Amino acid sequence: MQAPMKQIILITLSLFTLIPASEAQNGKLIDQVVAIVGDKKILQSDIESQRMQYRARGMNKDNLSCQLLNDLVTQKLLLRQAEVDSLEVSENQVQSQLDMRLRYFIRQIGSREKLEQYYNKSIPEIRQDFRELLREQIRTQKMRQQLISDVSVSPKEVRAFYRNMPQDSIPMINKKVQISQIVKYPPQSVQAERQARQRLLELRERIQKGDKFSTMAVLYSEDQGTASKGGELGFRTAQELDPAYADAAFSLQEGEISSVVQSAYGYHIIKLIDRRENEVNTRHILIKPDIKVAQKQKVMNQLDSIATEIRTGNISFEQAAIKHSDDKKYKMNGGIMVNPKNASNEFELDELPQPDYNAVKDLKVGQISDPYEAKDDKGKSIFKIIRLTSKTDRHKATIEEDYSKLSQMAKRKKQQEIIQKWINDKKKETYIHIDEAFQDCQITTH
Repeated sequence: MQAPMKQIILITLSLFTLIPASEAQNGKLIDQVVAIVGDKKILQSDIESQRMQYRARGMNKDNLSCQLLNDLVTQKLLLRQAEVDSLEVSENQVQSQLDMRLRYFIRQIGSREKLEQYYNKSIPEIRQDFRELLREQIRTQKMRQQLISDVSVSPKEVRAFYRNMPQDSIPMINKKVQISQIVKYPPQSVQAERQARQRLLELRERIQKGDKFSTMAVLYSEDQGTASKGGELGFRTAQELDPAYADAAFSLQEGEISSVVQSAYGYHIIKLIDRRENEVNTRHILIKPDIKVAQKQKVMNQLDSIATEIRTGNISFEQAAIKHSDDKKYKMNGGIMVNPKNASNEFELDELPQPDYNAVKDLKVGQISDPYEAKDDKGKSIFKIIRLTSKTDRHKATIEEDYSKLSQMAKRKKQQEIIQKWINDKKKETYIHIDEAFQDCQITTH
């Protein structure tokens, strides 16, 4: 860049006065340019917006302003390249991410009102402030992915990565298990379903006569996650709700209470608190049909008979799962459970739900548990038997036993190195100016 242009930029920077971050939360920030990256400006308000997102998540690191500035410099470099490569982000992507983040912040901080108080702005103003920043973040993330999309590591590279790791950096691998399951749902009697519906109709009538919905939810709802909050779910899109629940909730007027709704979780009555754009905030009371002791015992006996058939060799566990299991997700692959965190068949023992942990902890490889009661992902009672397929004790990672994890680590390191080299090269060829107030941050420019 020619010298006269540099002078213009420096004059522009000098027109702004740095206001302490503490005043930003009180709405007194006079915005200023704190850095220039090529033709992109980084404002004090950009750093404050990022800082407040960190704090809303309960994070407050030392030297956070310097870290955020460095991240924004990198973001601007990636953004400039994304523009050169014509990488676009749809409005739907921005809106979806914005909605998701705002919901997260509201849940973290407690309510919409608390979030507005924290930022000293209304929700629409917060949305407006975050929209373009979020658009840039999504766009630069796409640019990052493009830079490393073709990165792979060979077995030779993985072995070299492992050999060069300091001994104290080799990760410890927790005890892991592979398990298979056969699941049975207890039959729900028509009488129990009728009783659940009738109970909700009685509560609905009491509410219509003057009892508070929130009080009835605290006293009677079987949704443990929301009962203590008066049954309130917070703002959710239709995609985040059970389909039957969503259909009912989105058809209500503000303050209206639904008739009894059956979902995958049980039976509900729903009250619409508020609606905005594609989201609704509702209260609900959940009642689940009672399962009689005799019904539970019948299912336990069925599972016990299936386990006996497997142990005596009359049928394999895989065949029994396909034939008998009510678990639609896993039955057709022989009941082998998949870890949703990493899509593998391995679970760290400590991350299993407590009933599964109790059932598997004392099993030997190949053994089958006794029948036991657990909960499915909807909170419904289920009964199951499990087989311990394999077990790996806690140990330091080795190529032989943990190649997949080490391969992921080696690939991640290679990706980071490629991105960092790209950033360093771009810094050398891009005009970057950092305001005097941030000179102590030691951000490498050129």
